[in-house]
Amino acid sequence: MSDQNIAVVGAGAWGTALSLSLLQSGNEVDLWVYEKDLCALINQTRENKFYLPGISLPENIHATSAIETAVKNKSVVVLVVPTPAIRSVVKELNLYLKPDCLIINAGKGIENETLLTPHQILKEVLTVPYRCGALSGPTFAAEVSRNAPSAIVAAAETLAIAEQIQAIFSTPKMKVFTSTDLIGVELGGALKNVIAIATGISDGLKLGHNARAALITRGLVEITRIGTALGARPETFSGLSGVGDLVLTCTGDLSRNRTVGLKLAQGEKLKEIVENMKMVAEGVRTVKSAHRLKTQLKIQASIIDATYQILYEDKPPKQALKDLMSVEISSEFSGIKGLQ
Repeated sequence: MSDQNIAVVGAGAWGTALSLSLLQSGNEVDLWVYEKDLCALINQTRENKFYLPGISLPENIHATSAIETAVKNKSVVVLVVPTPAIRSVVKELNLYLKPDCLIINAGKGIENETLLTPHQILKEVLTVPYRCGALSGPTFAAEVSRNAPSAIVAAAETLAIAEQIQAIFSTPKMKVFTSTDLIGVELGGALKNVIAIATGISDGLKLGHNARAALITRGLVEITRIGTALGARPETFSGLSGVGDLVLTCTGDLSRNRTVGLKLAQGEKLKEIVENMKMVAEGVRTVKSAHRLKTQLKIQASIIDATYQILYEDKPPKQALKDLMSVEISSEFSGIKGLQ
């Protein structure tokens, strides 16, 4: 049991679901809500009708639209905002954070402009002393909010911090494992969204289960190539925050990134898809970061290439996936440090 007053910054589906999960381990939650009208609605109806409708929110989740109110004097802050917003939100957090607080990032992405992961952005922005870690793994918000059995990874650069995060989030229905490969866990969580878009395109074109399995498996190789080139450990990508999260996001009907791929295969344009989605599909932006990373690192990543071409160069999905079949092949694990 954790038994703390914890700040959750971000009231999307995942932030709200994590708030509910934190209650299971005896905590109270101050939930920062960006939209003032949603904040008022949550406090009035005890429901997040925008992002997690149909789920009752107990009174010990206190919604506020003031960051200062949410985080001031808190020893633990859970950051659950889209990656493009992290830098600006953290700059504001910096004004109110308690020294030596623990910041746990639960979002998944890579900043387009800098190619930094969330914990690297924190290092650039924060001036107060702090500790940080990440929470990542195969978890849909809707299922966590219903207290369905789940498993996840708590990652930090030291085992002590990872174990502290583990203690905060562990419940009878949430199995939390630890990792000291923080960069690997972050990269796995971000890059799997790119492969989920590609798999959604394949499924939308009805290319079959063989193609889906090939995309997931070869996508994992591309993720691992990039991750190990950036210092991650190869075994991280065979775990919950790697292949576990990848399989869930590529095959689950609740996956927003897979849904983007399905709609692209059906002929919808990316701009229309994004405008009509209530919740962010992080993979749409991560495709840009992934493509830049593989280019800078001189890594072969044909699935990432094809997905980028479909989203940002208007390449027809059928042609892009057909071209994938003509890419020159190599040995199965070439380019992965530690597995060569």
